[in-house]
Amino acid sequence: MTDTIAGVEIPGTAAVTEATEILRGMTGPLLFHHSRRVFLFGSLHARRLGLDPDPELLYVASMFHDAGLVTPFSGTQQRFEVDGADHARAFLLGRGFSKGAADVVWQAVALHTTPGIPGRMGPETAATNQGVLTDALGWGLDGLDGDAVEEILAAHPRGEFKKEFLQQFVDGLKDRPDTTYGTINADVLERFVPGFRRASMVDRITDAPWPS
Repeated sequence: MTDTIAGVEIPGTAAVTEATEILRGMTGPLLFHHSRRVFLFGSLHARRLGLDPDPELLYVASMFHDAGLVTPFSGTQQRFEVDGADHARAFLLGRGFSKGAADVVWQAVALHTTPGIPGRMGPETAATNQGVLTDALGWGLDGLDGDAVEEILAAHPRGEFKKEFLQQFVDGLKDRPDTTYGTINADVLERFVPGFRRASMVDRITDAPWPS
């Protein structure tokens, strides 16, 4: 049965069904509901802006975008966004999707926290980022239909999102603090992890092994 929320149809494909079940089990309610809201808000923004993302690829990107906070893809010390992107790429390639499709989703997940760039990229990357910004920060919320927003929240409630989402970041990043260099993720550790000191580009330049 096709699932439609706020006028947005959830793609009824095998990959969407499997991604939904994987992420439901991998992340728990907080990130599961957040990820579904990201897809729904991203879809509404795409419609408003005249973008035409592939709904299946946008859904997979939305579902995996925070997966790296919970289950790192490998033992490699890398940004959680890259962990999530690697999860998504492996998921798609393992189910017969083309390398091009997998790369589209990888990019959407990897760039979802990067300011200023996703909106200049493809529609899946732009819509994922806009969905994230709306759900996390309320960006663009005033441009969405109020009834549609209420329907999304009824299907996927926020609960204590602000508090629990920040704690999810702390839990996912505290053991790999160096991966937050140059990202907004350092903001979270600086606020909540005692003793964390944000690495500075100024320090890296002045401490470089050059005489001048």
